[in-house]
Amino acid sequence: MSPLSILLVGFAMSTDAFAAAVGKGAAMNKPRFPDALRAGLIFGVIEAITPIIGWLLGRAASQYVEAFDHWIAFVLLGALGIHMIVAGLKPEEAEGEDSAEKPRHGFWALAVTGFATSIDAMAIGVGLAFLDVHIGVVALVIGLCTMTMVTAGIMLGRVLGNLAGKRAEIVGGVILIIIGCTILYEHLTAVG
Repeated sequence: MSPLSILLVGFAMSTDAFAAAVGKGAAMNKPRFPDALRAGLIFGVIEAITPIIGWLLGRAASQYVEAFDHWIAFVLLGALGIHMIVAGLKPEEAEGEDSAEKPRHGFWALAVTGFATSIDAMAIGVGLAFLDVHIGVVALVIGLCTMTMVTAGIMLGRVLGNLAGKRAEIVGGVILIIIGCTILYEHLTAVG
């Protein structure tokens, strides 16, 4: 994978966390930068760990699927991209009244939200296990992109609202589909 592809994966993996952060920022009463940075760090660390877990799982199975690994990466990236686009197109569900009560969100609430938005990063890790890529670099880039996007999302949440968060998720989905197609194309043209 090229450095640009790794950066695009990092951006794509951070868009769902950005969407969640925009929603949290919109619900918070005047979010402060330290609160936003704290949430960004929690999301970033979780988002950096999950692709490594997925990569380890994928590596364990790689010897059995080496002949069609590029198809696995293509399908996983494509499916995740489509899922993100569909989620971005769905209308926002009404949140409970208690979401606007606290200007600060607890560690465990942020960690659970961070984990929920990082499941796709774990699946990316599984797909990357079949490619010649340094997972530590990819995980670091994903974590840093997520930390930055979540911090910015919370700070911009009151201004941007849920609309920008949904659009960011759609853009992230499109990027994943493009990367999946690129991986498949590169492999098929190298073989043919």
